[in-house]
Amino acid sequence: MNLKQTLIIALTLSVMSLVAWELYWRSQGKIPDLDDDKNLWAVQRAKVKHASQNDVVLLGSSRVLFDIQLNEWEKETGIRPIQLASAGTSPLPMFHDIVNNTDFKGTLLVGVTPGLFFSTTYPEAGPWKRAQNRVDYFENRTYAQRLNHWFSLPLQKNFAFVSTSEEGWSDDIDLKSLLNNISINNRTGKPQYPPFEAFAYIEEDRNNPMSEKTATDTAFANSIKAAWKFVILGNTNPPDREGTTNFFVSDAKKFIARGGNLILLRCPSSGWIKGGEDKFLSRTEFWEPLVKASNAKAYYYEDYEQLKDLTCPEWSHLSAPDARYFTTELVKIMKADGVLSNSKTN
Repeated sequence: MNLKQTLIIALTLSVMSLVAWELYWRSQGKIPDLDDDKNLWAVQRAKVKHASQNDVVLLGSSRVLFDIQLNEWEKETGIRPIQLASAGTSPLPMFHDIVNNTDFKGTLLVGVTPGLFFSTTYPEAGPWKRAQNRVDYFENRTYAQRLNHWFSLPLQKNFAFVSTSEEGWSDDIDLKSLLNNISINNRTGKPQYPPFEAFAYIEEDRNNPMSEKTATDTAFANSIKAAWKFVILGNTNPPDREGTTNFFVSDAKKFIARGGNLILLRCPSSGWIKGGEDKFLSRTEFWEPLVKASNAKAYYYEDYEQLKDLTCPEWSHLSAPDARYFTTELVKIMKADGVLSNSKTN
C-alpha cells in the first residue's frame, strides 16, 4: 500500500468517524449551538464605539439576556439593541467601562438582578471578575483571536459535536468537557454540583431565547431549580448595598450629565428565588434607594398589570414566548412615557 492510498484510507475513516459522532449527538437531541463566550461578547461591545445617540445598549445579568428579545424591541422601535448582558455577572464593571471608556450617550438599559447587582465591588469576587474579564478581553484581544473566532463560527453553526461553552454546562459535549464531567467517587474532594445543563440557544448577535424544553419539561426545569438552590445557598457572602450603590451612582451621574438616557429594569422572578429576593434583598431597602440616588428612569415589573403575573419556568428567567411578550409590552410602556423614541429617524 502506497502513501497515497494510506492517506485516502485515513481521510475516509476520519470523515466517517466525524459523521458518526455528529449523527450520534443529533440522535441525542443536540443541535449546533454558539458559545456565548468572551469573543461573542467582544464583537457586540465593539459596536458601542460607533453607536449613536439613537442606539440602545443592554446591560445586566442573565435576566436581561433572556427576557429582552432583540427582534421584538426592533419591531417596536426600529432600533436593534446591542446586547451586552452577561450571565452570572454584576453589571457594574461593564457599565463603568462604557461610561468611562466611550463617548456613548444613547440609551443604556441596566438590569437589576438583586443578588448579583448588589453582590460586591471586590475585584476577585466571581460576579465582578467574570464581568471584568470580558471587558479586559475586549480591550486586549489580538487579531489572531479575532480571526480564530470568525473561523470558528461556521463550525459552531453547523456541527453539534463541537458544542461547548465558557460556562461549563454539564451537558457540553466537546471532548474536554466530557472528560471533565467524569466523576469517579469524588476523588478531588470538591463539592458535587447538581447537573446544570444549558437552557437557552444564543444567536450571533446574542439574542438569547430560553429553550422550549425548559418551558415545557417540568423535570428538566426542576433540575435547574436544584442548581439555583445549590448556588444560592452555597453563597454565604452578604450583599454590599452601600458599596455597589455608590459605585454605580458615581458612573450614573457621569452618564446622565453627558446626555445619556439611563434606564433601570427589574425583570420578573418567581417561586423560591422571588421569595428570597423579597425577604433578603427587598425592594424598599435595595431597589428604591438605588433609583433615588441615581436619578435614573426605572421600571419594576410588578408595577404593571400586564407584567406582574408573568412566571419563570425555573424561577429566574422567562420562557421565549413570555420574553417576547415582556419585551413588547415593556417597550410600549417606555414609549408611552417618552423614554424611548419610535425609530432611528426620530
